Amino acid sequence: MMLSLFFLFFQLAGLASSLHAILNTRTAQGAIAWVVSLNTLSVIAVPAYWVLGRSKFVGYVNAMKDCNLDMAEIQEKVHEAFDRHVVHEPDDFPAYRAIRTLSRSSFMSGNQVALLIDGAETYASMEEGIRRARDYVLFQFYILRADGSGDRFKKLLMEKAAEGVRVHVLYDELGSGNLPDAWLGDFRAAGIPIIPFNTTQGKWNRFQINFRNHRKILVVDGREAWIGGLNIGDEYLGRDPKLSPWRDTHLHIQGPVSLVAQSVFWSDWYWADKKLLQQLNWKPAPAPGLKPGEGMDVLVLGSGPADDLETASLFFTTALNAARKRIWIATPYFIPDEATTVALELALLRGVDVRIITPRINDNWFVRHAANVYLSSLAGMGARIYYYEKGFMHQKTILIDDGISLIGTVNFDNRSFRLNFEVTGAIADKAFAARVEEMLQRDLAHSTELTDYDLAGENFWERLKARGSALLSPVL
Repeated sequence: MMLSLFFLFFQLAGLASSLHAILNTRTAQGAIAWVVSLNTLSVIAVPAYWVLGRSKFVGYVNAMKDCNLDMAEIQEKVHEAFDRHVVHEPDDFPAYRAIRTLSRSSFMSGNQVALLIDGAETYASMEEGIRRARDYVLFQFYILRADGSGDRFKKLLMEKAAEGVRVHVLYDELGSGNLPDAWLGDFRAAGIPIIPFNTTQGKWNRFQINFRNHRKILVVDGREAWIGGLNIGDEYLGRDPKLSPWRDTHLHIQGPVSLVAQSVFWSDWYWADKKLLQQLNWKPAPAPGLKPGEGMDVLVLGSGPADDLETASLFFTTALNAARKRIWIATPYFIPDEATTVALELALLRGVDVRIITPRINDNWFVRHAANVYLSSLAGMGARIYYYEKGFMHQKTILIDDGISLIGTVNFDNRSFRLNFEVTGAIADKAFAARVEEMLQRDLAHSTELTDYDLAGENFWERLKARGSALLSPVL
């Protein structure tokens, strides 16, 4: 009797959850998949749906509405100050109008951007920037390790706090799981607030562990910012024997657009702590040595599951559709959604040089095999596919034509497009794009091109692993 009631409960819960999925799931494919599973495997699917099935971070949306009311006067002054730096039509980017509307931000002039390659160079640049801090440091990472690298930054941040610099540290509780209490206590003892993003706070959000804050942001005094692929941990210096050497790319940005990166951190901090960060610098200034109107045109885009639209997916689809000559993609996780797949297919039909670099070794077994489905399909249309051979490549870099570079935290997968909070830097500058091209050419030299790659030619087990893994792509 009890067993019958148990199964009856889950069948009814599956039916109710199906109605919720039909009304709330963003894609028809996703809704169909959930409805079928909820009514056939309800004992497994019902708990999975309420943990993995949500695609909208409602709590964050509501928090930002409250926050915006509190900050309305400051925001108005900030927008007025930004006006003289706004770029109304960057070179070689005909899709800018759509990008500007989507991102609710603009390319801004007066910036300088340094391309940082791999961990040693990136960490050195960030440390130098932190040492320059005179007022505050905003420090946010998806992964923060209590290892040698973590201790290195902890020591430096504590030294700056002792000098009177305000330091705020934010981390994702899933990406940075099991940080020792004593290690966190060292920050707090030094007067540094260090808090998790806390995705599950609020009574309606207790099961939304599928959302993650994947951002990596460092801001110093509102004058300079760092964003890109690197977290804080020894593996990013190539000290993981399974994934070494580690290949990654980061950006150091100086100039007005640093304040956009600051605003992304500011919003995340408000969600996590429910307190406004006060006395931040919101006055945009050109990078050192530049006059207004000079320097690189840069846009910083924050995206995530609290957005009204699927910002990341639409942003990258629009950028890909703008390509006329070249699309080079370097990503560790290549599982594109339908929109970006179509954009790449259309680019190939236009004769665009599409190249995809992804690592041969990977830290995610399912992603590694699922990617083969999409790589095979695009290869069949003429895309050039490369396996990076020199360790693990973690960078998220896209080069479009001769003038647009996209570098940030967004992987080419459904999780980054829809479930993660991410940040991307878009640089409209030919000289910078030339440096990115040179970097990617070096990566290609360490890669093997898969000529005539066709998944259909693989053995049964390889095809089964690829197709089976691809079915899980919405939550990988």
